[in-house]
Amino acid sequence: MIGPQAILLVDDNDADAELTAMAFVEARIHNPVIRARDGVEALDYLFAQGAYAGRNVQDIPAIVLLDLNMPRLSGIDVLKAIRQDERIRHLPVIILTSSIEERDRMAAYENFANSYVQKPVDYDQFVTASRELGSYWLALNQPAPRKHV
Repeated sequence: MIGPQAILLVDDNDADAELTAMAFVEARIHNPVIRARDGVEALDYLFAQGAYAGRNVQDIPAIVLLDLNMPRLSGIDVLKAIRQDERIRHLPVIILTSSIEERDRMAAYENFANSYVQKPVDYDQFVTASRELGSYWLALNQPAPRKHV
């Protein structure tokens, strides 16, 4: 039996990534969390290249939780690369960021982000937001059918 699809968490901040993982555990989200520390690592994972060259490229995460401001490659550039690739174009990408800048939100939606969530500062609010994200994106949402390319 195959387990639940992974969540790809792309965040360069160790404290934020740990907080997200703890919030998922507390929110009873049991999907494995794969962490990429920057945009380059995220694309390596998604396209099974670099350090992830042996990974099955057909094993697509359920969702991508994507920070915006990262070294090497920004979240917007990662989002653009996802949307340009026929195999993963419809992968749900949720921007999970501390940015409240209107230009960041506009750039995310102009590049077809599925959702934009500002990271709550309060831990209890973060757990609540994580539970709601998980409930919707992992349980209620009906993803696009997989395209076999």
